[in-house]
Amino acid sequence: MPDGTESVESEPPSLEDAVEERSILLGLCYRLLGSLGDAEDAVQDTYIRWYRLDASARQDVRSPRAWLITTASRICFDLLGSARVRRELYVGEWLPEPVPDPRVWTSCLSQASIDPADRVSMDESVSMALLVVLESMTPAERVAFVLHDVFRFTFAEVGGIVGRSPVACRQLASSARKRIRDSRQITVSSEEHAAVVRSFKTAWSEGDIGGLIELLDPNVTAVTDGGGVVSAALEPLYGPEAVARFFIGAFGRQPGLHIEQQVVNGEAGLVATSKGKIVAVISVNVGSGMVDRIWAVRNPEKLAAWE
Repeated sequence: MPDGTESVESEPPSLEDAVEERSILLGLCYRLLGSLGDAEDAVQDTYIRWYRLDASARQDVRSPRAWLITTASRICFDLLGSARVRRELYVGEWLPEPVPDPRVWTSCLSQASIDPADRVSMDESVSMALLVVLESMTPAERVAFVLHDVFRFTFAEVGGIVGRSPVACRQLASSARKRIRDSRQITVSSEEHAAVVRSFKTAWSEGDIGGLIELLDPNVTAVTDGGGVVSAALEPLYGPEAVARFFIGAFGRQPGLHIEQQVVNGEAGLVATSKGKIVAVISVNVGSGMVDRIWAVRNPEKLAAWE
């Protein structure tokens, strides 16, 4: 994708042209930052920079989308460094912010007109499993992977954003892909995934600890994120019995708990409410018909999009 600048004689792009790209920018920044709140701030900063362009500079913009994506990516790249420092000081485990059905906020375009930059709103690039792996990457690896593999930037264009050569960016993307490959378990179809999540919901809601254990992989891991604001396990939970007892015990810790199955980060997940208030959003990974990873976000600051 070009950087969006070229000297032309036509009418310069308007603010309206730029605003039409907001959903794409929000999806990009969310993938880069793992936080919808931070993504919204990055998009706002991008538009401020667009608004500050004088008529001559805006005249040179051939593609508002390319200019905006490039600018937003640079902002996110700078933010990633400070975000890593903040997360080192975070109380307990840090998880990406879960989002509702991504089609609601990532793309306003119809399927008929969708292009590669928009199509990523429907694929695995917003799954919690992938976002967790992205958190393990360096800022340069993350930007290189998302821009090249998801948004189809060339390595030369990525290099202009992260300050590396095209060869170095190719190596960064390759390293990122290896991290993803190494983290992947056996995956199942979306239908099987949803069926297992439904069985998990039933067993959990009925307090059936034996039924819950049967659904959990022998090496299951559960991570909960309370951010020091609400109760949560400060360390990951390992093994079927420990995980099952933790979730069954939630009914004692949170009276009136109600569990619903909803789309979480593009996949079937669970939303827990108590007294009409959302208290947890849960993503799961299903491999070989069993739940092998669970991510439960309880930090209220990360649940604003669900209210």
